[in-house]
Amino acid sequence: MGIELITLLIVVALLGLMAVGVPLGITTLTVSLVTAILYFGERAGFFIVAANVSEVLHKYELIAVPFFVFMANVLERSGIAKSLFDSMAIAGGRFRGSVGVQTCVVAVLLAAMSGIMGGEIVMLGLIALPQMLRLGYDKKLSIGIICAAGALATLIPPSVVLIVYGLAAQVSITKLFAASAIPGIMLASLYITYILVRVRLRPEMAPIYDIPETGMPFFQRLKFLKGIILPAALIFTVLGVIYSGIATVTEAAAIGAVGALVVAGIRKELNWTMARDAMRQTVLTVGSIIWLVLGAVSLIGIYNRIGGGDFLRGVLTGLDMAPIMIVLVMMLIVMVLGTFLEWIAIIFITVPIFAPVVVALGFDPVWFGVLFAMNIQIYYLSPPFGPACFFLKSVAPKGVELQDIFVAVLPFIALQAIGLALVLFIPEIAMWLPNMLD
Repeated sequence: MGIELITLLIVVALLGLMAVGVPLGITTLTVSLVTAILYFGERAGFFIVAANVSEVLHKYELIAVPFFVFMANVLERSGIAKSLFDSMAIAGGRFRGSVGVQTCVVAVLLAAMSGIMGGEIVMLGLIALPQMLRLGYDKKLSIGIICAAGALATLIPPSVVLIVYGLAAQVSITKLFAASAIPGIMLASLYITYILVRVRLRPEMAPIYDIPETGMPFFQRLKFLKGIILPAALIFTVLGVIYSGIATVTEAAAIGAVGALVVAGIRKELNWTMARDAMRQTVLTVGSIIWLVLGAVSLIGIYNRIGGGDFLRGVLTGLDMAPIMIVLVMMLIVMVLGTFLEWIAIIFITVPIFAPVVVALGFDPVWFGVLFAMNIQIYYLSPPFGPACFFLKSVAPKGVELQDIFVAVLPFIALQAIGLALVLFIPEIAMWLPNMLD
């Protein structure tokens, strides 16, 4: 049986099991196990799958994931997001679109504290969306801002997406964090520019935020920035120890987890109930992540052993295209997979195949990792399966329908595509900071 037919059968089996409702982690693990048994026999097949799974579980860098997830859960329950939003809203003063702009800024800060996209969108949906709707902001503009800004957590360090990509591609996570910082800020700047231009052309979309505090002189308003001090200190500590080389990403994640508890304690929000809920949610989130990782790693491990990886790499490198166009083809494959696979499975299934091709084409896998994360960000927003849309719908006020969310994110998906194109054709946007650190 040729590898082409085997590849087709594996894809059909994956789609078939998912279509009947089998969870993705179990689906990929089952397909890999059956493939291994058919190819290598029952005893050897079980051993090979167990070896693949054991190898990834011994990755030291993987420990950073539960630490960052725990940090995000503690901060979510400590009221830090609400304090951030209130401080930025008052300090921003009175200008049209100020609340939308401040929501983007708060989203960047939350992304730098958590690295978890879903939790950030839920927080912004609970705090910022009702505020913008109450002030008379256009519903679709408000929804688009929340989804797009919340999805920045896939790109801005310490992004869990980048950690998992670094493990799969076997590249420096510190360099990935450095490379993604400027593209993440660039995307946030594109969103802010779009908001300001849109409300300038149609002022009725964003009434001015008019409360007594915003009318104070600028320097008097600065005292309201106290809500940003603790988050800024935590961000500076976590990212500072990574970029300075004082600590590894895993050690910095542990520092961040402890720092989140300290922040909660200073805010007098630290208690047993809060800590228990944060730990429980961390276990649930990380448990689902681990199952997806195990299934995807075992599947790609078996597929590579039977020659599938070499087959797909040969197909990609054999394309009669310019190298940059082959990278575009890989990006399109990721976008298609995003319609029915989780991002973790996409990374562990595609990156071990794509990363050697990227290197063979003469590109930097760190740069490709930034493109990959930006592509995942587009997938998070894209209807009809965009997870960001469903996250927001779960906490949106009455009257916000899923169809409204799908329409609202379209302009921001276009902005994400522009950002992706800029990094694709101007690699220095991503590589300037890691090169400078070197």
